[in-house]
Amino acid sequence: MLPAVDEVGPATAHGPEGNLLALTLGALGVVYGDIGTSPLYAINEIFYGRAAVERSHDAVVGAISLVLWTLTVVITGKYLTLVLRNDDDGEGGVFSLYSLLHRAGSKKVRWLLFLLILASGLLLGEGIITPAISVLSAVEGVAVVAPDLASTTVPITLVVLTALFAVQSRGTTSVGRLFSPIIIVWFLAIGVLGALEVARHPGILAAFDPTRGLRFLASIGPRRGLVVIGSVMLAITGGEALFADLGHFGLRPIRRGWYAFVYPALLASYLGQGAFLFGGQEAVRGNVFYALVPSTLMVPMVVLATAATVIASQALISGAFSLISQAVGLGLFPRVRIVHTHHAHSGQIYVPTVNWALFVGCVVLVVTFGSSTALASAYGLSVAGTMLTTSLSIFALSRLRAGWSLARTIAVVGPLIVIDLHLVAANSLKFFDGGYVPLALGVLLFATMVTWRWGRKATYRAYSGVKTMTLRELVALKESGDVPSVDRTVVLMVPKRLRSLEDNTPALLQLFLDRHGVLPRHLLFVEAIHPKVPYVHDKRSQVTTFEASQTSGSIRSATIRFGFMESPNVEAALMALVDHHDIDLPRDPHKWIVHVSFEAVHPNPRAGVFSRARVRVFMLLRRLSRQAHEHYGLGRDVQLTMEIVPVKLG
Repeated sequence: MLPAVDEVGPATAHGPEGNLLALTLGALGVVYGDIGTSPLYAINEIFYGRAAVERSHDAVVGAISLVLWTLTVVITGKYLTLVLRNDDDGEGGVFSLYSLLHRAGSKKVRWLLFLLILASGLLLGEGIITPAISVLSAVEGVAVVAPDLASTTVPITLVVLTALFAVQSRGTTSVGRLFSPIIIVWFLAIGVLGALEVARHPGILAAFDPTRGLRFLASIGPRRGLVVIGSVMLAITGGEALFADLGHFGLRPIRRGWYAFVYPALLASYLGQGAFLFGGQEAVRGNVFYALVPSTLMVPMVVLATAATVIASQALISGAFSLISQAVGLGLFPRVRIVHTHHAHSGQIYVPTVNWALFVGCVVLVVTFGSSTALASAYGLSVAGTMLTTSLSIFALSRLRAGWSLARTIAVVGPLIVIDLHLVAANSLKFFDGGYVPLALGVLLFATMVTWRWGRKATYRAYSGVKTMTLRELVALKESGDVPSVDRTVVLMVPKRLRSLEDNTPALLQLFLDRHGVLPRHLLFVEAIHPKVPYVHDKRSQVTTFEASQTSGSIRSATIRFGFMESPNVEAALMALVDHHDIDLPRDPHKWIVHVSFEAVHPNPRAGVFSRARVRVFMLLRRLSRQAHEHYGLGRDVQLTMEIVPVKLG
């Protein structure tokens, strides 16, 4: 007898909805919030920070030229032209690259998967630094307005950050309505202020000549040149958001927002700050950005800058929530609690654990570093590392997915990798001045993900290694009548897919039989799997029938698939199967009996010291993780029983 297989249920459609203008305006705050507030501190860092570039005409033109062409090559050339084309079912970000490379199946790029996991950790590190430096740099305008209040900069920053993180649990819908008008005013303001200053000192327009920047670097020597590049890097922080938010807004709105609003405003702002220095003027308290603002508009500008940085920080915080949610869906992170804050938009989520971890990190950074100039030393290394990993992944995907020749790939992507290597080298010089912060955070999160990934696989192997009867033997046992049968339908959540009668039954069934001494009339094995795709479009559920008899009942297996961008709900998927009459379950979920297992993990006493330590770290992560049945939405309406299974690892 061959098992019968039925497939049920297409996944719901997804993707950005709404008109092009609305999406473009929405992208301004979310996608470009971080890079749009970089003028607050990038030029300050070049001329008054660690780089301390002299303010001669040639040096000012050269430094501003480096900023303009870094923006143009990295953001316009790399991300908007090349990277955004490598989407995964409309989604972007490091985990979409991870998914694409994983499905490519090439062992030659397996090392890139681990690099992408590290990059996700670096991005979360950026999620801690960005709110701190952005809000701090905006509030520093208070010291420009009233020097006597300079000591209040840190306390005000902490108050703003506390309010920002405290409202995250309410969702971003109401805040989002304010994003577009505020950020449009912001870009118009920095563009106009910059353009007015350029009109006073048009000599700064020589910065459009790329050779001026290259000549400037050559004149100051390799080591000092790397220090300058590390400061220039601050002008493109937030570039990864263009790719990460691709699924929220789509390619055209992101590109149009850049060319119509962001790019012109940033060019004007950086040229304007350069023009101010080109004219030989000295910035008050080393703040070039606020030096362009007329005294009568200083207070409104500080308020506007603070609002813009809050928007940028909000985007980074929401991005961190999405990143962790994707990592959970890919099996790379413990199943932390994820709260959906909007009934109609699944992408609007709140992750309490991540929110308060980010808050604590921001507070520590603000108190420790005390100023945006000092904090800039910790900024950049994580971004540069992520950008390099993205370029390496694009190189591999151009060969594996697009079918480019090696020569074409080297010609197009090779120069971008060289640029990213220079950015990484430049920011590595900041390591002992604070660059260790994002690197340490990235390594810590990388170790967490790798340990969780290893532990889940090891637990599965140990659990599946228990010798049990085959499905053929189970069918024969039911038909023989040697074991009493009760007129019930029992659902068993199992860790592996059952396809044929020769497959071994899960250990959970044997435990159920040993404990109760009976078999249910109808038995349904359910496995939830996560293919490395953002969304499941074709058949979400597959049912295999091993026995269907009027006398002895039925034995079926249901495999339910969820993408890493979806919220898994097994109860809803089972209800869909009931509606299609594919499984023997009552229509009322309260009458279901669901049996699950919980693996009690213990380190193997015979294992080595390293192995036992790794197991104990995994055990700690399991305590922080929600149990599988909670993650999959089981236990809300159904009767749930649990079996504890001891498992030794190491």
